Amino acid sequence: MSQSMKKKQGSVSLVVFLWLLSAWLMPLQAQPIRALQQGNDSTSRQSAPGLAAGQIVDEVDLAGEFAFVRVQYDSYFRGGFGYGPWSVDFPDADRNFLRGVARLSHVRVMPEPIVLRLDDDQIFEYPFLYALEVGRNGGPFFTPPEINNLREYLLRGGFLLIDDFWGTREWEAFENSIRMVFPDRELERLAPDHEIFRIYYDTQGPQMIPALGNPDNMAERDVDTTAVFAIRDDDGRIMVLINWNTDMGDGWEHTYHPRYPTRYANLSYQMGLNYLIYSLTH
Repeated sequence: MSQSMKKKQGSVSLVVFLWLLSAWLMPLQAQPIRALQQGNDSTSRQSAPGLAAGQIVDEVDLAGEFAFVRVQYDSYFRGGFGYGPWSVDFPDADRNFLRGVARLSHVRVMPEPIVLRLDDDQIFEYPFLYALEVGRNGGPFFTPPEINNLREYLLRGGFLLIDDFWGTREWEAFENSIRMVFPDRELERLAPDHEIFRIYYDTQGPQMIPALGNPDNMAERDVDTTAVFAIRDDDGRIMVLINWNTDMGDGWEHTYHPRYPTRYANLSYQMGLNYLIYSLTH
């Protein structure tokens, strides 16, 4: 094994070990997310849930173990390069989710999100990745180095959370891309009683989270139900978790927006916490 490979493997193992030390968690009192910190979206960028007004985000935890890493990817066509679909809801969704994790669990968080490409070896330092809008513009266009790096990352114990893509056409675009990484592994539809839906909060299975401006939670495309799919490793651990027909990112981004329903904001954090805790303990 090359020195570079040994370094990557050691880095992932160390981070996972540190996270496992904080994984034996007891859920904190379930309070409405919006009640944790009143204010508009501008206020949400300055204050963390549960902290006094004026207490800045950088005071949350400068030695946090959990870093939220968003995947930057290129799309096949129509303006996917640079600030394409990968950047939707950024940075407010990422920052608000970090605040929610800090407030609703004992996981210590870094205050600012990180953006990395899949061909960057820094991904091996972070066991949790997030990507969204993976069905737009033809789906992600993965280069050979990105394909190889992502496959290696996941098989070593990494976790990729997919969010916010809708309907049959976007599913087909995403499936075409992810099959470049794992051509032979099953995309398994998870049953509502799977442990990932109740490991921290009981969400009673997959839930459809709407975008801002859709208070009646109407389906955005040709499929009117939500589903969660998974790709597992050889030991049965979920490596890739795929939220289809739901938009947790909008629930996080618009936590403080007066027109976004509180029940869906709350649910988006509960789902995200479940997925995070699963990734830390499996």
